[in-house]
Amino acid sequence: MSPTQVVVIVIVVLVLAALAAVAVVASRRRSLRQRFGPEYDRVVAERDSRSAAERELRDRERRHAELELTPLDPESRTRYAAAWEELQVRFIDSPAETVGDADELVSRLIAERGYPTGDFSDQIAHLSVEHARTLTHYRDAHEIRLRNERGEASTEELRQAVVHYRALFADLLGEDPVGHQPPAQRHPDHPHDATSR
Repeated sequence: MSPTQVVVIVIVVLVLAALAAVAVVASRRRSLRQRFGPEYDRVVAERDSRSAAERELRDRERRHAELELTPLDPESRTRYAAAWEELQVRFIDSPAETVGDADELVSRLIAERGYPTGDFSDQIAHLSVEHARTLTHYRDAHEIRLRNERGEASTEELRQAVVHYRALFADLLGEDPVGHQPPAQRHPDHPHDATSR
């Protein structure tokens, strides 16, 4: 084999190795995008580089794998669903208090499922692995709850907070986050009906 042929073979092998590496990176990126959905874009926007964001998301997957998550038994699921219905009824008479109650109920459900409930950002990171599509709702609800504690939230914002909490709550229960009612039965102008979405 001539030296020229050896050089050509080495170049071809290097090009194939580079293409394989690019394909692996693209496959990992696609997998992270599918798993984390909108959370992927959020983390990419917050980090210095896409690779740093992807390291963060892979770290979240690793930490999530260390959790001992437990599915809810039917009795617990029924108990939580009943508690949510009671909460929605109370909203009409005391919206500000109900937002705090919604946060507590969601936190109890998160804990019972096996997720940590301490620091909010850690909680979000752990939830993002399996519940990324409802995290925007949870973040929005959390922000409104904090404004409510400062006396700065309107009744409409409080209603929205309960709707946002409901999205994560339903996701954690394993329900459709937008509810099971057919669209024709929903009445978004009424706070009780709107919170069931």
